[in-house]
Amino acid sequence: MMWEGQTEGDYILRRVKMEAEYIIETGATVRDAAAHFDVSKSTVHKDVTERLSSFNAELCEEVRKVLDKNLSERHIRGGMATRRKFAAGRAPSEQ
Repeated sequence: MMWEGQTEGDYILRRVKMEAEYIIETGATVRDAAAHFDVSKSTVHKDVTERLSSFNAELCEEVRKVLDKNLSERHIRGGMATRRKFAAGRAPSEQ
């Protein structure tokens, strides 16, 4: 949300910093952050991998660690979702 007197560039930099801090503090995935900030996954990904590195390398490195951890755990979260789906009694043909 832009405020009066704020340029689009100011808004983007502020959003990028807020997304990065949110990901670091909560361990959120790109999908979680996108939902939280009501933007697309592509926007969050570009913000924290490209835009952030241009103005805050330290913060970018911290975010990268969280994103790498999330990536390495992705297959586990997928397996847990499948387990929940079958525990709820839904078969693949019922989707």
